[in-house]
Amino acid sequence: MNTKETKYQKAKERVEVIKGFYSHLTVYVFVNLLLFSINMIVSPNSLWFLWPLMGWGIGFVMHALSVFGFGSWFGPDWEERKIRDLMEDH
Repeated sequence: MNTKETKYQKAKERVEVIKGFYSHLTVYVFVNLLLFSINMIVSPNSLWFLWPLMGWGIGFVMHALSVFGFGSWFGPDWEERKIRDLMEDH
């Protein structure tokens, strides 16, 4: 596989990861809007919809960090970058 094909494959994989994140965001928003609506109809005095919103929200933030934040430091390319850095130092 040449460099151009490798870059294309990595870019394609990255797009799939980002697409997965946006799919997760869409489901998160719609499901929590549904839970909010059910909560307001069934028991408006008890805001129980906040519990799944917060619990799932923690997982969602972790997903966002893995896609756009901390994951870039320790993601799939991290080992390759670290090996190149160490080889340049020696």
